[in-house]
Amino acid sequence: MPGDSVPLQDRPCLSLQDSMLTQPRKSKSRGILSEGLDTECTPTDFILQFTPPRKQQRLFSKGKENDSNQFVLSRRSRRKDSSPNISWDQLPDEVVLRIFFCLPLQDLVRISVVCKRWQRLAFDESLWHSVDLEGMTHTALALQQVLRTGIRRLRCPRSFVEELHLTGRGSLQVVQMDLSSSIIPTLALEDIICRCRLLECLSLEGLQLSDTIISCLAKNTRLQELNLSGCSAFSAPVLTRMLKSCSRIQQLNLSWCTFDNNHIKSVVDNLSSRVTHLNLSGYRESLTLNDVKVLVEKCPQIKTLDLSDSTLLTADCLPVLSQLKHLLHLSLSRCYHIHLAALTDVGIMFPVLSQLDVFGLVQDSQLPSLKREMPHVSINSRPFSSIARPTPASRFVGSTSDRTMWNKKCRLRFGL
Repeated sequence: MPGDSVPLQDRPCLSLQDSMLTQPRKSKSRGILSEGLDTECTPTDFILQFTPPRKQQRLFSKGKENDSNQFVLSRRSRRKDSSPNISWDQLPDEVVLRIFFCLPLQDLVRISVVCKRWQRLAFDESLWHSVDLEGMTHTALALQQVLRTGIRRLRCPRSFVEELHLTGRGSLQVVQMDLSSSIIPTLALEDIICRCRLLECLSLEGLQLSDTIISCLAKNTRLQELNLSGCSAFSAPVLTRMLKSCSRIQQLNLSWCTFDNNHIKSVVDNLSSRVTHLNLSGYRESLTLNDVKVLVEKCPQIKTLDLSDSTLLTADCLPVLSQLKHLLHLSLSRCYHIHLAALTDVGIMFPVLSQLDVFGLVQDSQLPSLKREMPHVSINSRPFSSIARPTPASRFVGSTSDRTMWNKKCRLRFGL
């Protein structure tokens, strides 16, 4: 033991009788500090006196500009995050669905492969209420998956659909559907239409149909707008049954179909009195004055009527059409047997008429004089008909409004 050490029993703060430190030391390698701290009865002040001071980490700055300055780095205490960690598995389905609702179509499909739960939620019918698939080159697989989700509004015009294989026999929930100008096999189209029972708005413009498709359409008694413009390959008897069954139709477009006289007779004889917008243009050798008389009698509530390209009609049809007291828009374009002189009295014969289309009957030089005869009527303002069409043809293709379907956009949209 070094000479300058003082025995603990000689210190004034302790007495030999009360101290346990008179016992022999157990280890010779321990220093003076350990000799005095071998008991739990050592006073606190004494422990603090012999406890070495805590070292502080100092960092002296070097450099000419900091020769006289110094600073000290101290470690910050780590604060525990009071907020609990929440994993995706702990979130209820309602919260996850609300998050998925903000995702675009492509991302929604990608996350469906993460796990079984996400796949179930990603294809929940609440997320697939309305889908726009325009622009897809191969639509069959996407269309199959979309139809299984319980979709209500489907927009898929100008698409290429290969063979379609829908599993099960359950009916579809589609209310509005646009397949206009698509390339789709007739059997695939039959498989889709025959599963529909709730259709209210449908556009099959330019497609090749069949009697089976028209017969299945007859089961959609809620149908209000139907566009079959340019369709072919269905007979007059099934058309008659469909028109009788779908008595709620208000807008009907049957222009430029492959109709003969029997088809025209089936249409005018079986139209519902609820029809307010009708397009029967394109029947040069089929639509006659007698058909117009039956039409006016069956559908007195018509507001928009397009009989363009009916070359058998003459000026004699104008007094018959004037019986339509609610007629606002009349199209007689390229009805070449109706002369200009007969058109001058249109403003008087149709007091509530606001639009008149007579393309091909009036030359540009004659148009100002005709407008002076009926200043309240807009003449030749709409070259294309919008009756029962999901997207009016007058809109600029590619614009934002062009992606609407019956004046509403689809929530999920395929992006190129």
